Amino acid sequence: MSRTVFCQKHQIDTEGLAFIPWPGAMGKRVFENIGKAAWAEWLAHQTMLINENRLSPLDPKHRAYLETEMEKFLFGDGAEAPAGYVPPSP
Repeated sequence: MSRTVFCQKHQIDTEGLAFIPWPGAMGKRVFENIGKAAWAEWLAHQTMLINENRLSPLDPKHRAYLETEMEKFLFGDGAEAPAGYVPPSP
């Protein structure tokens, strides 16, 4: 049976994550307050950030940057695209 959370990003009750997706306090906060749909949106945005900025998830500085952007994306006003990023045309 899935669990329900009040998603702080979408401001609705929705299906919650099955596991804590990030280490530490931020992971626990995401697990308790973010739904699956919002997490999927973050994963797509994170992939774009990693690719456009040539980040390595193994580099501690890059992980700190990603965590800051995650907090802005999920709990703040949204994260910005990298400088010069042009979304693909349909």
